Amino acid sequence: MRYAAMLVAMALAGCTSAPPPEPIQGSITYGRVVHSPYPPGTVVKNTFLGKWGYRVFEKYVVQPDGTLKLTYQETGPDFLTD
Repeated sequence: MRYAAMLVAMALAGCTSAPPPEPIQGSITYGRVVHSPYPPGTVVKNTFLGKWGYRVFEKYVVQPDGTLKLTYQETGPDFLTD
């Protein structure tokens, strides 16, 4: 039991909330506010070549006011597909 409590404490100590992803040059919302014609809750995907030729994968969620919110961003080699 003592080890279980220590394991739970160590697991919770490692939990941190990551900051939300920021738009970078090439993102749909980079430097502007974009409104979507899709209904709220719809996921919009975007893929583009980023810095040094790396592929950037993004996912946006349409908010109730119609704007796009960046929720996911990952960079990988160009030969990967989404």
